[in-house]
Amino acid sequence: MSFTYDDVGATREQGHCPPGFRSMHVRTRLGEGEPVFRRAAEAVLTWEMHREMGVGIDASAERAAPGVDVTVTLAGMIKAPCRVVWTLEEHRRAGWAYGTLPGHPESGEEAFVVDRTGDGTVWLTVTAFSRPAKWYAKAGGPAARAFQHAYARRCGTVLRRLSGGDEED
Repeated sequence: MSFTYDDVGATREQGHCPPGFRSMHVRTRLGEGEPVFRRAAEAVLTWEMHREMGVGIDASAERAAPGVDVTVTLAGMIKAPCRVVWTLEEHRRAGWAYGTLPGHPESGEEAFVVDRTGDGTVWLTVTAFSRPAKWYAKAGGPAARAFQHAYARRCGTVLRRLSGGDEED
């Protein structure tokens, strides 16, 4: 299956959004220190964060890697086929991005990156560019966009808990 958009891998470029797509950037503070970073990175790279959010994950590998196919199932009904387009595992950054395949309600790419800044603070950044692909995503209009932002914020909340980071405010 081919991707449903042309700029595959573009989420690597901070702030890049192809023409005709909507961008999203949600950053959540997880906590501080190397142990929080390591736990958060592992939870992102092994799909644990997504599974803990209550979405179905059917992946062709136990760990994110380029070329791994992933189908995310929402509410047991909406199936969203994707493929991992890039990963990174560095000393202070770890994460991956997937791009949409035919059958996904949206067209575009979404990235999940954990990073530890120079002062030791650990962050999750969810970035995406997308546009509706299915009739119900188009009909959802602003509500569909609000759902995407709420999903990204929930990723941060769940990952903060999984990584042993800060208590919620």
